[in-house]
Amino acid sequence: MKQTQAKRGAGRPAAPRVVPRQVRIIGGQWKRTPLPVLDAEGLRPTPDRVRETVFNWLTHLLDGNWEGVDCLDLFAGSGALGFEAASRGAAQVTMVELGTAAVRQLEATRDKLRATQVSVQRADALSAVRNLAQHRAGRFQLVFVDPPYNGGWLEKMLPLCQPLLAPRGLVYAEAEFALDGDDAPRWMDDWEVLRSDKAGMVFYHLLQRKSARGIEA
Repeated sequence: MKQTQAKRGAGRPAAPRVVPRQVRIIGGQWKRTPLPVLDAEGLRPTPDRVRETVFNWLTHLLDGNWEGVDCLDLFAGSGALGFEAASRGAAQVTMVELGTAAVRQLEATRDKLRATQVSVQRADALSAVRNLAQHRAGRFQLVFVDPPYNGGWLEKMLPLCQPLLAPRGLVYAEAEFALDGDDAPRWMDDWEVLRSDKAGMVFYHLLQRKSARGIEA
């Protein structure tokens, strides 16, 4: 949720977003709880209406079984995605964030909510994912990847996320360009876009590995 990335469309400026001082959890046990948004460079929490759409998709695809979800929130920022998943009953949520101030805010919010299923790691996403692949391979039913624009982050992160996913695991990916359609980048060849939409100049998607086709839930 976080800073900024590009790939195709290099040289095209990232979509501007007015950053609110806070966002709110949309549903679950902490519904309407405000989450502070720090005044930090590049911090761009996923808007409430986008999260509402995404979590409606997820609830449908997961058959409402949030209790069986082990979730990884990379580039956690304000924690809006991870805390939303925890609020709806996710069994475990691991948040990864590099910024020291943002990590402290995430920890403060976790403690305020008494969200014992939430853990916060101060780390860069690449290192965190490589480490998790050694210890928690195949464990995550849901991974949020909302990275900086203009750095090729999705191209770097999606292959590394594959070994982390449970057999039918899902990835939420946000970008400044569409990941599906005729102009989809080549590095999306291993992925199927299950759902996608656009808000302003931001494109958001739910992905699943094509190798997951035919696997029983």
